[in-house]
Amino acid sequence: MKKTTINMMSSATSVKGQGVGSAYIEQVGLVKSGLSDKFEITENKRMKADITHYHTINPGYYLGRKSATKNGRSVGYVHMLPETVETSLDLPRFAKQIFYKYMIKFYKSMDYLVTVNPYFIGRLEHYGVPREKVTYIPNFVSSEVFHPVSPEEKKKLREKYGLGDRFTVMCAGQLQVRKGVFDFVNIAKQMPDIQFVWAGGFSFGKITDGYDEIKKITEDPPENVKFLGIVDREFMNEVYNLSDVMFLPSYEELFPMTILEAMCVNVPIVLRDLDIYPDILFDFYSKSDSVEGFISELERLHNDKDYYAQQSEASRRGNQFYSKEHVTKMWDEFYSMVRDSIGK
Repeated sequence: MKKTTINMMSSATSVKGQGVGSAYIEQVGLVKSGLSDKFEITENKRMKADITHYHTINPGYYLGRKSATKNGRSVGYVHMLPETVETSLDLPRFAKQIFYKYMIKFYKSMDYLVTVNPYFIGRLEHYGVPREKVTYIPNFVSSEVFHPVSPEEKKKLREKYGLGDRFTVMCAGQLQVRKGVFDFVNIAKQMPDIQFVWAGGFSFGKITDGYDEIKKITEDPPENVKFLGIVDREFMNEVYNLSDVMFLPSYEELFPMTILEAMCVNVPIVLRDLDIYPDILFDFYSKSDSVEGFISELERLHNDKDYYAQQSEASRRGNQFYSKEHVTKMWDEFYSMVRDSIGK
């Protein structure tokens, strides 16, 4: 039987240090390894495939979509909405309005959409996208790439990155206001006995929201704060293994790849109390919505060994929940549904 062709279209890996690129690499790798008996996967080819899956919303993709999908179906990946971009980039108001209109127009032009968080099915409906057009499939991270290392290896890694043996709280993400970088540094100042590390930088340069103020902090950080800058993905497993806790105080997210990656290492996860998390992270993490609350949680993880073990186990359960087999099955069912709709 002839395999269904899926052409993955993406420019996500052209900008280092953003989660969309990591999500693209993981999703394509998952489908290639798990569904190659049913689907023939190509990437960024000029061709008419049965299914053209757009991972990014490039204008060129929009202009060429009718020709590329003439005899097939289009799938759009929803990695952002206007509200998640609003506090990420410092652009003129008119430029943002044009971009937001284009973003929604792109999504509406697709035959099907996939979102990584069920919460955003309702948000897309708010923008006029029919609910039945959207499917929820979570992000996935390979445990072969991200995994715990031995205590001996962890000690060597801390030496490699110039870190001591203090209890270490780590965040991974772009340096943006919405990521909570100011709260991260403020908390670090109030917890001088704990080491704080941020992996990530200005992926979009000077148009990043809060660029000037954040840059000043990175150039002269508190004694117990270390900014690693943008770290190549091949070294991120090392970075997660440097930490005792993954702390992401972000104000806006869809489904951060960094959380899944840290869960693979089985360190406790501390997040801001956002509406998007309960439906995807259940009880796999601890939360707060204030600087004082975060400090209390981090102090408890630092000082209470039983609680630390409990939260590490929660992180491990989260990693198991988003297993390769589970997410592969969801993609299989989705692509099969799209294939069966062709010609109808």
